[in-house]
Amino acid sequence: MDLARRNASVILACRDVIKGETAKMEIVRETGNSQLKVKHLDLASFKSIRQFCKEINQELTQLDVLINNAGIFFHPFSKTEDGFESHFGVNHLGHFLLTNLLLDLLKRSAPSRIVIVSSLTHAYGSIEFDNLNSEKGYNRVVAYNRSKLANVYLANELRERLSNTGVTVCSVNPGGVNTMIVRRLFRDWVYRLIWPFIWYILKSPMQGAQTSIYCAVSNELDEAHGGYFSDCTKKQVGTSARDDGIRKKLWDVSERFVGLA
Repeated sequence: MDLARRNASVILACRDVIKGETAKMEIVRETGNSQLKVKHLDLASFKSIRQFCKEINQELTQLDVLINNAGIFFHPFSKTEDGFESHFGVNHLGHFLLTNLLLDLLKRSAPSRIVIVSSLTHAYGSIEFDNLNSEKGYNRVVAYNRSKLANVYLANELRERLSNTGVTVCSVNPGGVNTMIVRRLFRDWVYRLIWPFIWYILKSPMQGAQTSIYCAVSNELDEAHGGYFSDCTKKQVGTSARDDGIRKKLWDVSERFVGLA
């Protein structure tokens, strides 16, 4: 909504195109900006990601900002179309492939931005290369935290690889946000019971989007060349995200998993 109010041309990449079109109509109605387009993208499918990027690279000559905001949260065990545990496959590998396939366009569009939505919980995650797909057993909290740590490592590696290209890379902690993702954690009657407390503790979707918007449009980031941000402020990543060896190995492993190596 905020980007549309700034008169930006926005592509809504959605798994459910019907819901995407509904959101588009609401945004157009609220902002008066009709420069919105809905395109199908399923981050649980490498085939879908490749088709989406093929279309974007053919249709656009300029891509100023890529916001990687999709994700799943505390899902029961499942696998992506390509056989990866869903948290790791969607939250990390999907964004990894998407970003890499759009990198040339982003570099040609410089100065440009990449914003990867992570979480404060990255600090509680760990990257175990023999357990990336929960081969040793599944815990949805562990799987989610691992994927959010992978998001931070992806942003950090991209920032190093894209230095001096004019592409600024940020990872973001949006904070606890009251969305349908949170509602799925509880039965309906439980959610209604705790709603007053959730409303008080969690951010609204608009509030939760502010740090991502800041990283997408702020002129202050050009000199800082990105980083990890929370509440529109640059912060230190958790200690678990500071291992350069793990960062580089995760990149190499991810390249192989998505078929880029």
